[in-house]
Amino acid sequence: MLKRVIGAIAALLLAAPLALAEIGDDGLHKEPWMRDTFKDLREDLEEANAEGLRLMLIFEQRGCIYCKKMHEEVFSKPEISDYIAENFFVVQLNMHGQTEVTDFDGEVLTESDMAKKWRLMFTPLILFLPEDLPEDMSAAEAAVATMPGAFGASTTGDLLVWVAEKGYEGEEDFQRYHARKLAERREN
Repeated sequence: MLKRVIGAIAALLLAAPLALAEIGDDGLHKEPWMRDTFKDLREDLEEANAEGLRLMLIFEQRGCIYCKKMHEEVFSKPEISDYIAENFFVVQLNMHGQTEVTDFDGEVLTESDMAKKWRLMFTPLILFLPEDLPEDMSAAEAAVATMPGAFGASTTGDLLVWVAEKGYEGEEDFQRYHARKLAERREN
């Protein structure tokens, strides 16, 4: 009986971080590394560059079970959360939101209309932007990588490193990079 009680307490303690995922007034999950900006993407890019960080846009929506999964099972891991905080300038966008966003090409639309313009359909969806891009290009066109959906910690972590280290400029595409990293982890 005592073993069951101790086991139940241990399970609750281990699950506690999962239950603590903060939800904002907009119904979206919030992380300490998310930036509250005016959502002018050129300004956000300039600020990210000034801080030596990469601009990362994350689209989410209220009630998204996959967004919840990412926040509770992936972003909650210190190695992932710390890496994001140290390497990325993250702007959260609401798939159905009405806040105005100024795209890199100068067009101003609500978050919802921007998602339509960029042909985004699923959440979570992460766009990783280069440090520099032409003025006539939209964020969706300029993205160096896109993460459509919820992935596990190892895939997400590898993608974050691959983007931060500009792997997209090299010969090894992400799938081969990730396979190599998985093999290296298995060997260790």
